[in-house]
Amino acid sequence: MSQASVLTIRVPKDLKNRIEVTAKEQGVSINQLAMYMFSREISSFEAGNKMSEYWRGFSKETLFNDFDSVMKKIRKRRVSRWDKV
Repeated sequence: MSQASVLTIRVPKDLKNRIEVTAKEQGVSINQLAMYMFSREISSFEAGNKMSEYWRGFSKETLFNDFDSVMKKIRKRRVSRWDKV
């Protein structure tokens, strides 16, 4: 683990209470819960940005045309009764 540093944040009382309750329910410290949630959300945020960067190079028309092209390759089949909505 890398060297630890301190981060102080101010949160509304209601949010602090929710964090405390959730940490207690999970059987972890507030610090452990915060580190988990921060890490998870930062990763999600970074992944979203990477996906946005990737797809930025494509037009909506190109994406739909490519999708339609792939779907045309799928053979028609009978859908079982249990698989219908």
